[in-house]
Amino acid sequence: MSSANKGVDKVEVTLKWDPSPAGVPDHDLDIIAAVYRADDPHGAPVYLVHFGSRSPDGTINLQRESRTGQGFGFDEAMTLELNRLAPEYARVVVGVAIQQGGGRATFSDITSALVLVKEGYRELDRYDFAGLQDATAVTIVEFLRDGTGGWGWRRAVRGFDADPQAFTEVMGAQQP
Repeated sequence: MSSANKGVDKVEVTLKWDPSPAGVPDHDLDIIAAVYRADDPHGAPVYLVHFGSRSPDGTINLQRESRTGQGFGFDEAMTLELNRLAPEYARVVVGVAIQQGGGRATFSDITSALVLVKEGYRELDRYDFAGLQDATAVTIVEFLRDGTGGWGWRRAVRGFDADPQAFTEVMGAQQP
């Protein structure tokens, strides 16, 4: 993992955006985490955490979920307790998808979107979607288990033109 930053245990990913203007359908953004096995790190995810769900073992939780972006501060928050994940899991990919129920929306339609990745009070990364305005879904970060069982992370910003369901099927695919 030469390009990854090492040494993360419990991480929080938060997302915020401004509500839609009056007369425009609400924009619903969602944080999605996909967990992959060590023996198939780019295959189908073993499980997903999104839309108010949590992982079967309780290590990944979506505590806050907004459908409009209304509120103060960050509208969605997901906690990943990587240090508690079972050894057979070696990769977790986290992304953001825009629900497409009100008609096709891309990140160019979303005002002031920002995602933060933090461990405790330490900010690991932030991304404002400026580079992927035509995308409907974006991977943000991936967490990778190293040879000693610890976890590292790396920025993994990549845009997709996919609805949330299709995004979950391709977000962890190996990059060309």
